Amino acid sequence: MKYWNRFFLLAICCLLSAVLSGCATVKEMGKGFIGVSTQVLEEKRKDALKKSFVLDYDGCYVKVKEILKGNVKEKESPVYAEDAKKKMIAVYLTQIDTTPVGIFFTEEPGGNTLIEISSPSIYAKEEIANRIFTGIDELIKPKVEEKKINVKEKSGN
Repeated sequence: MKYWNRFFLLAICCLLSAVLSGCATVKEMGKGFIGVSTQVLEEKRKDALKKSFVLDYDGCYVKVKEILKGNVKEKESPVYAEDAKKKMIAVYLTQIDTTPVGIFFTEEPGGNTLIEISSPSIYAKEEIANRIFTGIDELIKPKVEEKKINVKEKSGN
């Protein structure tokens, strides 16, 4: 019995040292175990749905967070991870459906922002992309129409 206790203690020490030393695979295993890993979202990023917006990074980020809250509780997509370095938000499709979806932001020249939506599920990726892309388009549309009206007024039409 003493040997099992020593073995168990040694195993725990090895695991803790691996985690504390920065071993990425052990960290990802731990995140996967508790349900907050984003590795699959990063791997699926190459197949992401993408759209660029005439909106700065901060504006896009705030609007996306607002859209994810949803106007109906069942449509809310809870955030389970955020990474400022990777400029990424990881969400579950809905409160009930815990399919992971990743939202990546890339700042582009001219103050534009590229948004990429990735997921292991095509349905989840398309659903979140549709909600976000439509929501941001609706935000930007009034500004574009306002500019057109101002141009017409200046030209005298």
